[in-house]
Amino acid sequence: MSDDIYNDPHFTRYAEHFLKDVLPMLDDSAISLSIAPSYDGQTHGVGDVKYWVELGASIMLDKPIIAMIEPGAKVPERLRRVADAIIEVDMKTEAGRERATEQIAVAMAKLEEAGVLG
Repeated sequence: MSDDIYNDPHFTRYAEHFLKDVLPMLDDSAISLSIAPSYDGQTHGVGDVKYWVELGASIMLDKPIIAMIEPGAKVPERLRRVADAIIEVDMKTEAGRERATEQIAVAMAKLEEAGVLG
């Protein structure tokens, strides 16, 4: 692997994919809605590069951000500052998924009421 990531063919393919496929979808969307990766406040491990890149793009596109977190997950302070809404969801159960749908609708209604959407 090259010392310069911008000359690395893997990075180049990922960047091309992001610019061609992902960025247009983000740009066309009214909001950024995603499940934030787990964060323990101590270690970062490998992390979720896809989430990090999409979050950064959402910020730069000035998209309203709804971050979903797993029950009990810690949320980095700066994510709290940038997200319009943070909702705790348990996507492992039907009841949890139904509750997530309700919470998303409430968050969207608040964004709409605040004039952030459309």
